[in-house]
Amino acid sequence: QLQASGGGLVQDGGSLRLSCEASGRTFSRHALGWFRQAPGKEREFVAVISWNGLGTYYVDSVKARFTISRDNAKNTVYLQMNNLKPDDTAVYYCAASSVYSSTLSRYDYWGQGTLVTVSS
Repeated sequence: QLQASGGGLVQDGGSLRLSCEASGRTFSRHALGWFRQAPGKEREFVAVISWNGLGTYYVDSVKARFTISRDNAKNTVYLQMNNLKPDDTAVYYCAASSVYSSTLSRYDYWGQGTLVTVSS
């Protein structure tokens, strides 16, 4: 129901834009979030956007570098990632929640993930 795309290999300082499109149902009334999981680490919160786009929240490590946005008409959420660093290397997942939250367990719907690799 959630399909993430846009990952790839980029050099240190580069940019990528991830997209996550919903199909089969609408998430226009759900908060949408991005999470990531680096090799050997637990999945962690990256960013969330409220259902109407008016609220956004980021983990400190990506503030001022990443921007989350959404287009409810297209049932899609985006993550613009600038000034990427090797520590950003991970599989990125989009997810939907009925509440505006940074807590992984509050998300009921998950995409399959897209790999972002940042080379130094």
